[in-house]
Amino acid sequence: MLNKYFNIKKILFGSAVVIITTLFSCGAEGGKPEPTDTPTSGEVNVVVDESFQKLFDTQIFTFEAIYKNAKIHVNYLPENEALTRMINDSCKVVVMCRDLTETERKSFEAKNLFPISTKIAEDAIVLLVNPENKDTALTVDQVKSILIGKDSLWKQLNDKSELEGINVVFDNAGSANARYMRDTLLEGKEFSKNVFAVKSNNEVIEYVSTHKNAIGFLSVNWISDMDDSSSTNILKKVKVVGISKEEGSNPVKAYQAYIKTKEYPFTRNVYMISRQTRAGLGMGFVSFVAGDKGQLMILKAGLIPAIAPVRLVEVNIE
Repeated sequence: MLNKYFNIKKILFGSAVVIITTLFSCGAEGGKPEPTDTPTSGEVNVVVDESFQKLFDTQIFTFEAIYKNAKIHVNYLPENEALTRMINDSCKVVVMCRDLTETERKSFEAKNLFPISTKIAEDAIVLLVNPENKDTALTVDQVKSILIGKDSLWKQLNDKSELEGINVVFDNAGSANARYMRDTLLEGKEFSKNVFAVKSNNEVIEYVSTHKNAIGFLSVNWISDMDDSSSTNILKKVKVVGISKEEGSNPVKAYQAYIKTKEYPFTRNVYMISRQTRAGLGMGFVSFVAGDKGQLMILKAGLIPAIAPVRLVEVNIE
């Protein structure tokens, strides 16, 4: 009798295993596979606006060094392409210089997705000129006049200038730098014909360093870490322009103090936006960048951390 009882129990247990296995198999075949990543392990695709490649190379290297079972696959792309990839679910997290618009959020919500935006930093756009250019101070209105083509010659800005036509260069036509200057400074107006784009931030630096008439636009994190030899090497090739908000006021450069107080005019917020709302590796990486270690790296890179306290110290980026 006892043997019969155990035999029935074994049959029932075996049947349960078969049923559970079948259910899981059907789930895997009929829908998406169960996620296997955690906040500190697994793999995730991330797209970062290429303005922040230097910063996020460091963030990702440090994160993966701490969490050995985590792998972050990163692509550095223009802002518009980064957003497209997240909409198409080619990545779980993007890093951009703006938050999602109401229209963009509604398009996600229509798919029953509710992206989470986390502000991680305040950044600034710096203007670079060739070392032989003596015009290293401009007003906001002069920058606007250059971009719309009202001032297309250096002599129009400074009658003592020996340079001729102004060539304006951005890193990419769809970049955050170009979008910010067009939407914020020009209020949606089109750039003039002397404004063009190359393919990367490095190409902006190279173009300005080899063309006397050029002026380029770049995120400050490329030149602000004085412990980074690549930053100091860039500053040997180009000069940083000081910007004054109006005629007669003192021009300031994108030092952290002036970014924080908004005395430097071309500042913007940086966001990490995740469509992964569960506790996966994407959200784990966002939490890391927004946490103590990540915020310290942002501070060292010359940006203003969004969360950690800031000690304002002026650093010479000549």
